[in-house]
Amino acid sequence: MTTLQIKGMKCGHCSGSVKKALEQLEGITDVEVDLEQSTATFNGSADIDQVKAAIEAAGFSVAG
Repeated sequence: MTTLQIKGMKCGHCSGSVKKALEQLEGITDVEVDLEQSTATFNGSADIDQVKAAIEAAGFSVAG
């Protein structure tokens, strides 16, 4: 499992957008987004740069 800290999520719609963006990536499974912790956790083999780009395209950023 990989967990990323996400910046900019403020509501359920935000976390849903992040989850949808990650689920659309090939090789990503078991996506869970925690609004209170501002995290996204997933399994998969997608390149981390692709993951970050998908999150940024959804309007959010990855901490660190």
